Amino acid sequence: MKLTRRQAIAGTATLPFAATLANTAQAQTQAPATSLPRFRDFTLGDFRVTTLLAGSRPVENPQGIFGMNVSEQEFADASAANFIPTDMAQFFFTPTVVNTGSELILFDTGLSAGGMTQALAAAGYAADDITHVVLTHMHGDHIGGLSDDSGAETFANAAYITGQVEFDAWAAMGNDGFEAKVRPLAEKMSFLGDGDSVRSGITAMAAFGHTPGHMGYMLESGGQQLLLMADTANHYVWSLAYPDWEVRFDADKAAAAETRRRVLGMAAADRIPLIGYHMPFPGLGYVETRGDGFHYVPHSYQLM
Repeated sequence: MKLTRRQAIAGTATLPFAATLANTAQAQTQAPATSLPRFRDFTLGDFRVTTLLAGSRPVENPQGIFGMNVSEQEFADASAANFIPTDMAQFFFTPTVVNTGSELILFDTGLSAGGMTQALAAAGYAADDITHVVLTHMHGDHIGGLSDDSGAETFANAAYITGQVEFDAWAAMGNDGFEAKVRPLAEKMSFLGDGDSVRSGITAMAAFGHTPGHMGYMLESGGQQLLLMADTANHYVWSLAYPDWEVRFDADKAAAAETRRRVLGMAAADRIPLIGYHMPFPGLGYVETRGDGFHYVPHSYQLM
């Protein structure tokens, strides 16, 4: 059954990495429908939060991306302790929709317009239903769905929001992806900084390092909190568990490590659930301190 925008929003109001990851053909590979779901709903107070699997693909030689400053043996030992191979990783690309009851707010847009709209449709939404698009940062796997290959805007009815520091940094670089996807929408964008609000209950949180102005967002509704950490940590073991391990796609590796320790430390201390753009789908979990790092605890049914 296809829901109208009004039905989709009103009906839920009361319900308790990088641009250089791969070539276009590889990057747009979608998750096989027989093995992975395309969406998952959660409840946060009066918000309905939906994670969308906009794409997933295997990647060889993960230590070429994660743990670049540790030995092959240390990387292998950490992997073995967590029952994951050292020669392959599965990447997940997970935008999030927050249905406030009056707005439908999309955080990040996936690798492509096609993958994004397919995931939205699976969750019962259409691109025209989106009222706001919030960009956490400007890597290609977060801005790719803003428009199709012809340049046509995907979210025709949406306003756009992003961090001022992030936009200014990419505008100065002259990056091709930014010029094709983001610059054409600049006149429709509003900009925010650390502590500013997207709307009541959605607050920007500076998480610089992965990119110059990378942002996370804290959701608050009904006395509950949920952190959208975006790419603060890009893998649940090789980045989150070991926050000082260097990640190839972190622009400022020292700042990114400091941000991981600060943000994950806060989430662990306050027992705040978080959604990570590259965490194993559905992307929602908790963190706890473990040794000198952290441990990821996947969501089971806490926010059902």
